[in-house]
Amino acid sequence: MPILLSGLAGLLFGIGLIVAGMANPAKVLGFLDIAGAWDPSLALVMGGAIGIGSVAFAAARRRSKSLLGSSMQWPTASGIDRRLVLGSLMFGIGWGLAGICPGPAMVLLGSSNSGSGKALVFVVAMLLGMLVFELLQRPTRTLAQHEA
Repeated sequence: MPILLSGLAGLLFGIGLIVAGMANPAKVLGFLDIAGAWDPSLALVMGGAIGIGSVAFAAARRRSKSLLGSSMQWPTASGIDRRLVLGSLMFGIGWGLAGICPGPAMVLLGSSNSGSGKALVFVVAMLLGMLVFELLQRPTRTLAQHEA
């Protein structure tokens, strides 16, 4: 049952991205082009997502278990460090260059429009970046495990 509900949630999220225009790289790039032909419509999408997300997270914080019975797991890190800043910069630069971020990339992979080729390149680069991160973190994790 959890897999089915996860799939339905992903489908709903993907449909929302399509309806909102977030899976259209040209629309995203138009939103990011504040010095040119700026398209502010995605600001409404982001504002709506922040509002709904804030209410959902506030309700979730009051719970000890998820709707499916799993324990709630919240991030423990709260500081801003070099890794967070560099990761945010890399994400923002990639989003600005391609007009795609991970969620819309998955939607575009399943589409037949012209953005699917660009999404494939994006997803491959994203997966390679994740692999490089894991390879770079492996010595750090191993060292931390030996010290513990």
